[in-house]
Amino acid sequence: MNPVLLSWSIAFAATAGVILRPFRWPEAIWAVAGALTLVMLGLLPASLAWQAIGKGADVYLFLIGMMLLSELGRREGLFDWIAVLAVNHARGSPRRLFFLVYVVGVVVTTFLSNDAAAVVLTPAVFAAAKKAQTKPLPLLYVCAFIANAASFVLPISNPANLVLYANHTPALSLWISRFALPSVLSIAATFVALRWTQRDDLKGKCARGRTVERLSTNGKITLAGIGVTAVTLLVVSALDLQLGLPTAILGTVTAAVTLIRERQSPVELVRAISWSVLPLVAGLFVLVEMLDHTGVIGGLSHLLALATRQNAPATAAVSGLAVALGSNAINNLPAGLIASASAFQAHSPERVIDALLIGVDLGPNFSITGSLATILWLTAVRREGEEVSFMQFFRIGFIVMLPALTLALWARLIA
Repeated sequence: MNPVLLSWSIAFAATAGVILRPFRWPEAIWAVAGALTLVMLGLLPASLAWQAIGKGADVYLFLIGMMLLSELGRREGLFDWIAVLAVNHARGSPRRLFFLVYVVGVVVTTFLSNDAAAVVLTPAVFAAAKKAQTKPLPLLYVCAFIANAASFVLPISNPANLVLYANHTPALSLWISRFALPSVLSIAATFVALRWTQRDDLKGKCARGRTVERLSTNGKITLAGIGVTAVTLLVVSALDLQLGLPTAILGTVTAAVTLIRERQSPVELVRAISWSVLPLVAGLFVLVEMLDHTGVIGGLSHLLALATRQNAPATAAVSGLAVALGSNAINNLPAGLIASASAFQAHSPERVIDALLIGVDLGPNFSITGSLATILWLTAVRREGEEVSFMQFFRIGFIVMLPALTLALWARLIA
């Protein structure tokens, strides 16, 4: 078999494994197996594979910091405390609780990233549903969909934003001028569509008037750690620096302070974290490197440059839609890397790059494996004893994603 065709077949099989999870094996197994197969068969030099893995260092560090903060929030009762506050403010209405969770999700995604919305917010929302004695899935869906719908409000709202601009992110004022209207339309359209899909499960009443217990000192430390992390990410982003190391440091310091105060070993905390997401990301980076190695990205950049010269607005719209749908086939992290490399080689204008970014960020709401944030969300949901199938998510995503994507692209391309 032709080496290029064999490489693509292996990459396709690995991606299909991530999406379909045969034998219910974790997504990471399929991504890593695909990467190892490419290297073992000599289809991708080991040196290039290691370089690809190294490119994900900032993402790994960012996820480590967020996962540490999330697990601390669970351990120290922070999520339960937040849940009771949310339930009491809902005043017995599941619909009002849904709205409150959505607003909080917008804030968390905007200032802490979409991965934080999946990792940090999901356990708190599940706790809120449990306290409110209402169906958890309508509220949990908020964490998944808002994580992508609000992920281009600010550069830090999604690490993929920084990847797509190859660490040359536009200044904050310029970013807001270009993405404010698309973000507002995306968030609003997603809320309306998602609220409509969940209308039956949000009927009736839920519990109210729960007793608010005092938050422990370690819980306050964890809350402060999350707050400091949010502020730090804003500052670091404004300085055009990478987010991973500061996030990992702050997560580690917060964990160290709480463990020292409790005089506990870190072993239990470390064991509770879902580390499989890191090899999953590494495997995806290797699969993208294979596409570059076999000339796919070069071909895409040539087509993109040719189309842009002929009709830039149409190219932007089609490219945004294409990468949005493509993200669901290969995950938006590799899709973003491919789009970034292709746009860089094609010297694409800002509207084309902005449309690609909207597609990479918002498109993954179509399916459960479209983005890293959604996979993290799915891991958190499974940990709470819930299960969401590919088709179950897809039926909602089909209704939710397309209107939001259309409005966001329209708003950016007419600005």
